[in-house]
Amino acid sequence: MIIIFTDFGVNGPYMGQMKASILNVSTTSKIVDLMCDAPTFNVRASSVLLAALREHMPSQSCVYLCVVDPGVGSPRKPICLNCDGVWFVGPDNGLFQKVIEGCNHVEAFEILWKPSHLSHTFHGRDLFAPVAAMLDAGIAFDKKTIPVASLQNCVEKDRNDTDIIYIDDYGNCWTSLTSNMMDPGGNLKVGNITINHASYFSDVKVGEAFWYVNSSGLIEISVNQGNAKLKFDLKIGDHIEKL
Repeated sequence: MIIIFTDFGVNGPYMGQMKASILNVSTTSKIVDLMCDAPTFNVRASSVLLAALREHMPSQSCVYLCVVDPGVGSPRKPICLNCDGVWFVGPDNGLFQKVIEGCNHVEAFEILWKPSHLSHTFHGRDLFAPVAAMLDAGIAFDKKTIPVASLQNCVEKDRNDTDIIYIDDYGNCWTSLTSNMMDPGGNLKVGNITINHASYFSDVKVGEAFWYVNSSGLIEISVNQGNAKLKFDLKIGDHIEKL
C-alpha cells in the first residue's frame, strides 16, 4: 500500500501523474490519498501533520510517498526512511522530522537511483513515486545508508511551536499542539479572545467557540455549527497563545 501526503492540491494534473508513475512500476500497488492539501510550501506544519495522521494509519506493510518540496531541484537529497518497519519517501528538508521523533528505530538512506528523465520541478512524479512503487513491490534500487543525525531539521530554534498549521473545509483550525501539551483546564487565546475547552461540539452552544483534542490527536479550535477561521480571521501560521 502506498499512502500519499502532499501539498499538490486537488486541481491540475499533478496527483494523477504521480499515481500513473506509481502504476507504471507496480500495477498491483494500492494507493491511498491521505492528504493532498497539506499547507503549501510549509514543511514545518506538514511535518507535524504527517506525524499526527500517521498514528491512525496502518503500522506495517505500507510506504508513505510524501512531497512537500519547495526546494525541488536544489541540492537537497532525495531520501527514504525505514521507521519502525514503515517506509517514507521524499525530500530531505525536515518533512520527516516529527515522524522520526516518534519512532524507536530509524534507518535513513539517500536515493541514488535516477530515472531516464528527471525534470527540474517534479521529483514527486519522476523520482519519489517510482521509488515508492519499488519499495511497495519489493524491487531493489540503488541507495546508500546515511546517518539519521545528518538529516535536515525543519524547526527554527527561535520559532514558537504554537500556531495554526491546517484549516479544514469546515473552518476548523488545527494547531501544532499535541494532546499532551494541553491540560483540559487550560485555555487558548486568539488575539484578545480566550477560548475554553470542551470535549464535544454539543458541549457548547451553537455559534460558540471552543478548543478540543481532534481525532488526529492535535489541539483544534472550532465553532459549534460555525466556522472558526471566519470568526477569528485565522490563517495558517497565526500564533496561538496558551494560558
